[in-house]
Amino acid sequence: MEQLERLREICLDLPEAVERLSHGEPAWFVRGKKTFVMFADHHHDDRLGFWCAAPPGVQQELVAEDPGRFFRPPYVGHRGWLGVYLDVEVDWAEVAEIVTDAYRVVAPKSLVQRLGEP
Repeated sequence: MEQLERLREICLDLPEAVERLSHGEPAWFVRGKKTFVMFADHHHDDRLGFWCAAPPGVQQELVAEDPGRFFRPPYVGHRGWLGVYLDVEVDWAEVAEIVTDAYRVVAPKSLVQRLGEP
């Protein structure tokens, strides 16, 4: 599946990111501990997408701006996580920014510094 492969490439390009299954879906963790992205293939809504950590306020802003591409995911949405649909036309540069922001939210400062300025 092309969407999963592209998302995997973006996630694993980040410092000390690792992939493993979580709740039956691929997920990416910082140093194998803190989840920053979870793939969501038809999880409860027959849609393809991913869930990720997000800076405060981003979920509300993006969902309000474009509910056809963004959503409040179940289970983690109340913590500000963002859902991104991958079964629509995808702006992969934007996805890379969203994933990098998710990483910045959960990664230790020493790893975030390796990314440089946002």
